[in-house]
Amino acid sequence: MASPAPHNRVAVVTGAGSGIGQGCAAALLADGWRVVFTGRRADALAAAIARAGDPFGDIAERALALPCDVGDEASVAALFDSVRQRFGRLDLLFNNAGVSLPVLTPDQIDAATWRRAVDTNLNGAFFCLSQAFKLMREQSPQGGRIINNGSISAHAPRPGSIAYTATKHAITGLTRAASLDGRAFDIAVGQIDIGNVASDMTERMAKGVPQADGSIRPEARMDLQSVVDGFMTMARLPPGANVLFMTIMATKMPFVGRG
Repeated sequence: MASPAPHNRVAVVTGAGSGIGQGCAAALLADGWRVVFTGRRADALAAAIARAGDPFGDIAERALALPCDVGDEASVAALFDSVRQRFGRLDLLFNNAGVSLPVLTPDQIDAATWRRAVDTNLNGAFFCLSQAFKLMREQSPQGGRIINNGSISAHAPRPGSIAYTATKHAITGLTRAASLDGRAFDIAVGQIDIGNVASDMTERMAKGVPQADGSIRPEARMDLQSVVDGFMTMARLPPGANVLFMTIMATKMPFVGRG
């Protein structure tokens, strides 16, 4: 199969310094996109771009590292101003940045911990979506695509995850409302809900994690490439089509059913 030719479509990926964000940003580069890698740490973003490489030989022109704190409205505005100045338009936002929290019951979560989850997972997603929406609405030709990273927790909680679960349920509302509002401006908004991905951070899931019935059991995980493939299916759709919700998980993950 022939390699894709580079094109001028522009993508922004938040949380691109590692994990799912890095994997999806690298796949976009390989697919011919110009990609803005964004996250808190400039060094992690530069390393992610170096790992991705560039099959077209012009990585400096096609990949850009722009640090940003998505929970800070001014930082997000500056990010999208830079995108506008550098590329003149935006075709895709992958709203991926987020934080997880320790396992805590509602009475154990202090206000600072709650706000940390809301500031990054919900406010950050909204700030980025809002700025992307504005740019996509004003550019010519008008329109673009926004993909929000939800979670299995956008459907059902794990024990001790009330703050994370609340923010991920809110992402579903963000997706539905923005999808409706985007129709008039050719902006397609969808959501990818991701289950257990094999990584150093999820090693504990392979060893055993709390279940709804109080037991501790290992859970199946899937390769990151499976998530990247699902994401790219959404990203490659023509403007007139949209995947509103995609749930991708390890086949044997204990999600469907009663545990």
